[in-house]
Amino acid sequence: MSRYRAQIIGAAVLVILAIIGILLVVLPAKEVTMPADNMYGIVLDAGSSHTSMFIYKWPADKQNGTGIVTQHSECHAKGGGISSYAGKPGDAAKSLEECMNHALKKIPKSRQQQTPLCLGATAGMRLLKEINPAESERVLKEVGNKLNSYPFQFKEAKILSGQEEGAFGWVTVNYLLENFIKYGFVGHWLNPGKSTIGALDLGGASTQITFETSQYLENLESQMKLTLYGNTYTLYTHSFLCYGQDQFLKRLLAHLIQTQGVSNQVINPCYPPKFNISINLGKDVFDSVCTKKYKPANLDAKRNVTVVGSGDYQQCVNNVTEIFTFSNCSYSMCSFDGVFQPRVTGSFMAFSAFYHTQKYIKDITNIALTSPSHAVEAAKLICNMTITEVLIFKKYMKYMKNLCSMSNFVQVLLTNGYHFDEASFPHVSFEKDAAGASVGWALGYMLEVSNKVPAESLSMMKALPSGPWTGDLTKGITRNSACKSKTKHRSLKMSC
Repeated sequence: MSRYRAQIIGAAVLVILAIIGILLVVLPAKEVTMPADNMYGIVLDAGSSHTSMFIYKWPADKQNGTGIVTQHSECHAKGGGISSYAGKPGDAAKSLEECMNHALKKIPKSRQQQTPLCLGATAGMRLLKEINPAESERVLKEVGNKLNSYPFQFKEAKILSGQEEGAFGWVTVNYLLENFIKYGFVGHWLNPGKSTIGALDLGGASTQITFETSQYLENLESQMKLTLYGNTYTLYTHSFLCYGQDQFLKRLLAHLIQTQGVSNQVINPCYPPKFNISINLGKDVFDSVCTKKYKPANLDAKRNVTVVGSGDYQQCVNNVTEIFTFSNCSYSMCSFDGVFQPRVTGSFMAFSAFYHTQKYIKDITNIALTSPSHAVEAAKLICNMTITEVLIFKKYMKYMKNLCSMSNFVQVLLTNGYHFDEASFPHVSFEKDAAGASVGWALGYMLEVSNKVPAESLSMMKALPSGPWTGDLTKGITRNSACKSKTKHRSLKMSC
């Protein structure tokens, strides 16, 4: 009986195969594309205070010349930025090992040799290059040799210019918001025709402002043209070295010491009242090129002084404002320090330290930074808090010391510096990430790098034209494979 059943099943299979063979011969076939494999890319963001690694991926066939990039993974290296290892051979390279080992686990072995690997160093290394060009070159060479020892396609370890840092940040913001390209419901990548938004970045050693403009730029050094997805964008971008969070705080202390004179005690109106801390003049204040102009003659670099807080909003904002130079503009309009800037227009995204500062301000004062008047109101509340009130916020204790300083710095920078007023300030959004990716310059850098990576051809196969019966046959297969896929672009929503 079983033998007879087997014969029947075998005959049925042969009949089915014969029918399929006839259909393949009779019906017209056409070529269809199969999804290409993913390509990967690694960017190390070597900032002034720390190094972060971001792993990105994109379809190997690319789109309009630029890879459709999404964030795959990230890692934050322990220790300081690579510039902090100046004079310490081997330490900068060693600091990257943990994150590079993470990359080995996250990227398939079959793709590692085709994976571009880049390190971009920002303002911390720009400062080191000014102070000690030879040591800056040594650190870069050291980390470059380290990265080259991994089975990835090492491209470069370079110091990004401030203009590059600003422009790549702008690219990241607009890419994540799908202002360049988006996945349409008909299954094609489309240019949405949306306006771009500006980018405001605040790092440890510098700050950048970048936005698209059609206004005449009186200083072409602040102009950059970028081509992405077949479109060219004209940008205004400028980076202010020494105006990052860490360097600003050093400059503020240096300014207070310069104006009050070197003594055993320095009054800081931006610190909470009765708060005090001992600092070393050489190590904590005058160890940077950013504080050089404030350095008193015959300074004893080994001397310690006590900084005592007085919690005075008006004195704090006055001293913060004096860090900037709002005069001596040789153009029709300037931001500060004599730098040309056209009028800000449209929406902006503020990220990095901008985001963290406004978050602490909002959590503590319950005031959102949506206008210049709100920024001033929040700064007053924070600066005039008593030490008892400060101690209530134990969760934010490590930030409370500098929050009054930073509240005023952000307010002065955005309003007096970049000229955001009551009409334009509400169009500034403070964000940490968007569409599942960290906001910063690294993704924009990878998009630029992916523009240089050769595209792979799509896999081709013969397929029958769609029809009712072919649709029924493939419906279940397509659904199952779609549900299992982990590489779909963020804008392609599925219900599995």
